[in-house]
Amino acid sequence: MKIMITGSKGQLGNELSSILESGRSEIGAISSDYKDCEVQAVDVDRLDITDAVAVDNFVKENRHDIIINCAALTNVDACETEHMLAMKVNAFGPANLATAAQKYGAKIVHISTDYVFPGDETTPYCEWDNCNPNTIYGKSKHLGEIYVAERCSRYFIVRTAWLYGYIGNNFVKTMRRLAKEKGTVKVVDDQRGNPTNANDLAHHLLSIALTDNYGIYHCTGKGECSWYDFTKKIIEYSNIPCIVSPCSTDEFPSSAKRPAYSSLRNLSLECTVGDTMRNWEDALRSYIQKLENMEEK
Repeated sequence: MKIMITGSKGQLGNELSSILESGRSEIGAISSDYKDCEVQAVDVDRLDITDAVAVDNFVKENRHDIIINCAALTNVDACETEHMLAMKVNAFGPANLATAAQKYGAKIVHISTDYVFPGDETTPYCEWDNCNPNTIYGKSKHLGEIYVAERCSRYFIVRTAWLYGYIGNNFVKTMRRLAKEKGTVKVVDDQRGNPTNANDLAHHLLSIALTDNYGIYHCTGKGECSWYDFTKKIIEYSNIPCIVSPCSTDEFPSSAKRPAYSSLRNLSLECTVGDTMRNWEDALRSYIQKLENMEEK
């Protein structure tokens, strides 16, 4: 089996490569079908997914069985001003990958986001709910979903949210740093969603990819919370002396409107490979323990 991972230097791409190399995630062992698979982990320095010709040539030459697209422009505020770049990376890049996957016989697993929803509901979004994004980031990711579904018959679109992993920057690392530096942090408590451990997400992506259950999936940590709740647990599990105070979104204005409620239900997972995502608190505790062990080395 031959697998390509785009955006390989990001949080999720790194977890996928690590799990495929070791044969197991923090949840447990992955399928033996992946034993001795060949992994091509590429980032923009090796393959620019916005270059249709380059993508076609690369996939044609390597004949992958599975393409997992983790590449994206995820800076939500930057997307509001960099419209063209957002559309190129988040919409036309996936379109190029999906076109090549269809042409050369590969499955494609495309990562999307809770931001495709407006965030004005009070119960978790299911896969069938209508998308109506209100940010450029969300619109570009939604268009990417449409292109993938239109251009490849063997596709898995997997929406996730509030992702954190072991490499690069993320909310958990930022809060730990601010807590250590300042001893007090103020975090919004009027936005709710699902914190998601990238290792857990990667485990499920690999489970889904072996099936023929094509379509749209949600894959997030179980349970929901506010950013304030999330931060309180980050500080608690990190044993950092810090005061965490709640505030409203209005106190932190930004160019892109954040969804007030963007929790997702993993319904397609429940109906197919099974939802073994950990509770967000358990996954976070495990993450911080491992992160601190890594920092000590």
